Amino acid sequence: MKRYEGLFILNTAGREEGVKDALDKISSEITAAGGKVETVQKMDRKSFARVADKKHNAGFYANVIFTGTPTIVTQLRTKLALNDEVFRVFFTQSPEPKPAK
Repeated sequence: MKRYEGLFILNTAGREEGVKDALDKISSEITAAGGKVETVQKMDRKSFARVADKKHNAGFYANVIFTGTPTIVTQLRTKLALNDEVFRVFFTQSPEPKPAK
């Protein structure tokens, strides 16, 4: 099992109450793909530095740390591409946390 960090940019069209529902759906997708969610960190709405589409000039950012097999990232990219609430997603491999002294 590898540890991954996913940065999600959510398109909730100005509805902050939709962020929690979107994060719950993302967490359930990770669990359904065989992963285990460690932490979910909801960040604020941020404006994009470069606007590619006038409809999407800002988004809610969320950071999810989870563990899973190496194929989980590919499965999640495919599933989340169909989700309208997820504008962009970036996955990186996350190092194990250092034990506290």
